Amino acid sequence: MTGLKLKIMETILNIVRDYGLLSYAILFLYCALKSGSLPLFAGIAAHFGALNVALVALAAFSGGYLGDELRFYLGRKYGVAKLSSKPRFKRSLNIAKILLERYGTAYIFLYRYPKGMRTIGSLPVALTDMRWAKFTFLNFLSAVTWTIALVGAGYFFGSALEDTIGDNWGIFSVSLLLLFTLMSYLAWRKVSAVATESQQTL
Repeated sequence: MTGLKLKIMETILNIVRDYGLLSYAILFLYCALKSGSLPLFAGIAAHFGALNVALVALAAFSGGYLGDELRFYLGRKYGVAKLSSKPRFKRSLNIAKILLERYGTAYIFLYRYPKGMRTIGSLPVALTDMRWAKFTFLNFLSAVTWTIALVGAGYFFGSALEDTIGDNWGIFSVSLLLLFTLMSYLAWRKVSAVATESQQTL
């Protein structure tokens, strides 16, 4: 086992040993704030019997879903009016609306995975006119998919992942961030051009 994998697994086992059921609360809070590799390694720990896989999945899903619900609420309550009142943000807000109208579903499903994106991922959605009912439905499905992908992979393929993923997780996560950033930039340029043409024709 590589140094990174050993450290992560030792950390999880120490948390389980020291905090018992609070381990799941820690996982919940972690997943509410970010989407790093902890759910995957918690799934691996469940594979080896250190954690209950049902509780791991519940904690990861609940944190992932409710964390984004809270960010969406805060962005909707405090962000839209404040940004809309500033002329320099109006065009960006209009472009964001077009971007999320065209690619909103894919965006909500993808922003959980790249390193650094999850913490702010749902805030741009809150700055559009997407209805909460639609967002919470997509957010629910996204959180389910994310939980199955990470916790499920860790639990069902624990032994294989233990031997292969460890030190490569950071590289994989950063690669996803770069890919997501590139895709977002290209989509933004396309929608920005459309928005500019629309304004010129008005």
